[in-house]
Amino acid sequence: MGKRIMAGLTAAALVAGACSSGNDDVSQPNPAEPAVTTAAPQAESADTTAPEGEPVDAAPADDEPAASPPVEELVVVEPDFEVHPGVEQITITGARPGELIVAVDGNASEPSTTEMLDGDVVDAYGSRVFRDLDSDVDYRLVTETGATDTYDVLARDEHPQPAFFAEQRLELNREDNTGFDYVETRDGTTLGAYIVLPGPVEDGPYPTVVEYSGYAPSDPGQGLGFPTLFTSLGYAYVGVNVRGTGCSGGSFRYFEYAQSTDGYDVIETVAAQPWVQGNDVGMVGISYPGISQLFVAQTRPPSLSAITPVSVLDDSTLATLYPGGILNTGFALTWTQERVDSARPSIAPDGTPTDEGQGWTIDEIDAGDDECAANQRVREQNPDLIAEVFDTPFYEPEVGDDLAPWRFVDQIEVPTFLAGAWQDEQTGGRFPTMLDRFTGTDHLYVSMLNGLHTESISPAVLPRLVEFLDLYVARRTPNLDALRGVGPVLAAGIYGTDQIGDIPNRFTDLSYEDALAAFEAEPSVQILFEQGAADGFDPLTPLPRFVESFESWPIPTVEPTVWHLGSDGALSDAPEQVDGRAEYLALPDGVPATFWDGNSSDLWRTDVVWDWQEPAPGTFADFRTDPLAETVTMIGSASADLWVNSNLGDTDLEVTLTEIRADGNEVMVQSGWLRGSHRALDDEASTELRPVHRHLEVDAAPLPDPEDPGASGDDAPFVLARVEIFPFAHVFRAGSQVRLMVDAPGGNRAVWAFDTIADGERVQIATGPTFPSQLVLPVVPGIEPPATYPDCNSLKGQPCRVPR
Repeated sequence: MGKRIMAGLTAAALVAGACSSGNDDVSQPNPAEPAVTTAAPQAESADTTAPEGEPVDAAPADDEPAASPPVEELVVVEPDFEVHPGVEQITITGARPGELIVAVDGNASEPSTTEMLDGDVVDAYGSRVFRDLDSDVDYRLVTETGATDTYDVLARDEHPQPAFFAEQRLELNREDNTGFDYVETRDGTTLGAYIVLPGPVEDGPYPTVVEYSGYAPSDPGQGLGFPTLFTSLGYAYVGVNVRGTGCSGGSFRYFEYAQSTDGYDVIETVAAQPWVQGNDVGMVGISYPGISQLFVAQTRPPSLSAITPVSVLDDSTLATLYPGGILNTGFALTWTQERVDSARPSIAPDGTPTDEGQGWTIDEIDAGDDECAANQRVREQNPDLIAEVFDTPFYEPEVGDDLAPWRFVDQIEVPTFLAGAWQDEQTGGRFPTMLDRFTGTDHLYVSMLNGLHTESISPAVLPRLVEFLDLYVARRTPNLDALRGVGPVLAAGIYGTDQIGDIPNRFTDLSYEDALAAFEAEPSVQILFEQGAADGFDPLTPLPRFVESFESWPIPTVEPTVWHLGSDGALSDAPEQVDGRAEYLALPDGVPATFWDGNSSDLWRTDVVWDWQEPAPGTFADFRTDPLAETVTMIGSASADLWVNSNLGDTDLEVTLTEIRADGNEVMVQSGWLRGSHRALDDEASTELRPVHRHLEVDAAPLPDPEDPGASGDDAPFVLARVEIFPFAHVFRAGSQVRLMVDAPGGNRAVWAFDTIADGERVQIATGPTFPSQLVLPVVPGIEPPATYPDCNSLKGQPCRVPR
């Protein structure tokens, strides 16, 4: 049974990676009224959700129909297709394939073809989705025969009446306390939901958690993963697929706002079930379903009690997809393609299977689930996400802002437990930069540590997460006896070891109120050091060597500390007195693109063997301190402030921070990236320790050519490019050297690769008083770590090698 549990959990953990425009409920004078009424009598009733990004344009056939005539020339007609107004979008189903339909402003005094929006033909399934509509506009749909009455497009904060949710009932099989059913959202879209109770309905109600993503949380045949984990802890589990995935209806687009308001509807519908304790629920999930929690919580569902987003990101574009403005063609692009493929329709227009999408949906359809089959018929309206990625090499606020959680986490008001790893090989580890923006809740609890994607559910973190759920969702004194039982099974399946250390029951002698007070009295930010090197355990066992706690992030006592770069490769706390320069050739083939070509989940195991290679001589600039006189602990973001030029007018910079230990081994600490032409800063947001770049096309500027600096429009031979080094926590012990390497991107992230412009250009880095390149690091005094080094290759996510 244990292996089945782990298979599900491992699948759930494989992932990556909306600006709120108001979250208050609309006036609800009569709770018995329909959720939403539309302007047109034939429209569906209920509320919807809004997307973001570019409209979807299905390519018309060669015999493209003629453009529809102006609206003023058309009579009002009843549509012969179904119309589903939603949040900033309208979905059409049951239309004639190939028919031309356009959406126009229905309130214009004399609407004309020049005012018509995004017209295109209906797809082979009879569907069409109009996205990015203005909720302040009533729209008419214009066909070749006339124009419909107007439809009211919903605003983001236009939520259904409570009765809309209370009337929905999710059916259960009383023989095994499970069920598969559908949640209806405000625009009539139905989302597949898999329900598992920890016991018979009559023994409830139960504290309940929801997992929500585009993976397969609603697959009733998923095995015993997260459903078994949480039911073993006494929670009812509900897994829901986002629109356009699995058996859920609608069209899929990465975190369009419709998914957020759908999540609102899911929370309210699940909370209204009679088997839910207290009629409120929490959310769980790692990575994709962790990130989803942030997007849903910003909408403030009244029945959401707490969230536990782990292994998440702060910005979909700049943290993972385009770090430093450089496209991540490794994990980020691969994950995006997988989402595109898994959201393909599982049936063809004639109803026959396609062998696409999520395979389990065909089993559901074959078993007679007509709703699952019908819900496949809007999938051809999914936008081409890969094309969108390549179409936006610069940051576009109208697209990226809605996809950046750091911009809206201030809207989250519920208690939040967040965890993640600095060296996360998938989402990237930049998430801590948004922690100080959680200003809407007084209950933010964070655990951060070195390691990889699943460190956030390791034995080092999971006990605190379960305590949090017990206190804020179940509202009971935490008891970790069940976790002690399932913990070795979890660890064996994910990490290849059943060693989980001691899991203390810290609160069992306290009342619930006293346990809650004790938990809340503890410092909210927990930093776990040297995960994988716990004394008395095998190397890479997912347990830390020591733990420090703090009241907030950034660490209040952090001291930005400057080391100056020297032309001789020195890294000194004293400024350089003589101008100089370091030089290298930017050759991306100087090292392998990544240092792992196997299954990403194998990286999490205790038997992983790294192949972390040093770049070829001449392909990087190298700076090292003298051996440190005393141990230095660093926690936070860092900045490599480099004065650079390039003989080709641009380059991609990768900076890597390492520790060369007194025993002759070198340990990877953290990295950062920047395309030189993207160096323009958001001065207001930037700090001494963290440069924040705008990445706007209007700001793009070439680097000076050392042989002809005036060619770039700048007479200076160098320009300042501040490279953000992602957050980290690391102990540099006395006798070690701090090392900074600068080269073309690649070779320092396990499963990241880069679409780099580096092409053998000569890059120079200035040193000295005229152009003082420097490294600014986050030193935190007052910490007393163990005196001895951890074993080489024992630190999770931090490979070890012998330097040249």
